[in-house]
Amino acid sequence: MKLTVFGATGGIGQEIVRQALTAGHQVTAVVRDPARLPVTGAGLEVFRADLTDPEAVRPAVTGRDAVLSGLGARSRKDAGVTTRLTRAVLRAMEAEGTRRLLVVSAAPLGPAAPQDGPLDRAMRAMVSAVLKGVYDDLREMEAELARSAVDWTSVRPPRLQEKPLTGMYRTVVGGTPARSRFIGRADVAHAMLAMTEDAGTVKQGVGVAY
Repeated sequence: MKLTVFGATGGIGQEIVRQALTAGHQVTAVVRDPARLPVTGAGLEVFRADLTDPEAVRPAVTGRDAVLSGLGARSRKDAGVTTRLTRAVLRAMEAEGTRRLLVVSAAPLGPAAPQDGPLDRAMRAMVSAVLKGVYDDLREMEAELARSAVDWTSVRPPRLQEKPLTGMYRTVVGGTPARSRFIGRADVAHAMLAMTEDAGTVKQGVGVAY
């Protein structure tokens, strides 16, 4: 497939690029600073662009089978950046007629698993309160997705960890895995690539966790 990856220099973005190249896909990595992308390989195109400008990123999404985004706030002070940048990606995709988009969101935006006990619910409430600005940004991003014309999927992981790829994780379309506490960035990337051609995840939030 021909894939475009936004946020390609981030932890999940790098993993998407690396795994997609290993699988033999053609990958366009959209970055602001090419020097921050350590991934190389046959089939990789590095596209430098102002991510706030839909016109600047239109060439990067033209004729692509899917677009995958690892864009997100790096800290609480960056709250708001995810919606702004994703909005630009959406406008570019709509202008070019590119349909498939997968983005990273967060587990607290999905419904709590019915099986979760008091501890899991308390942890969820605490994290949501501490990161309120970041999650408000993600909610607005998901609202932008719902208003768009693209075939989107919002992938909602819990706390992210630096772990090697396992391929051993749970997904729940429209929900959250029970006792959803951790997942490695490499496995989030793996899940996103697996969902790219999964029609059952279109216009859905998908919880993913170990």
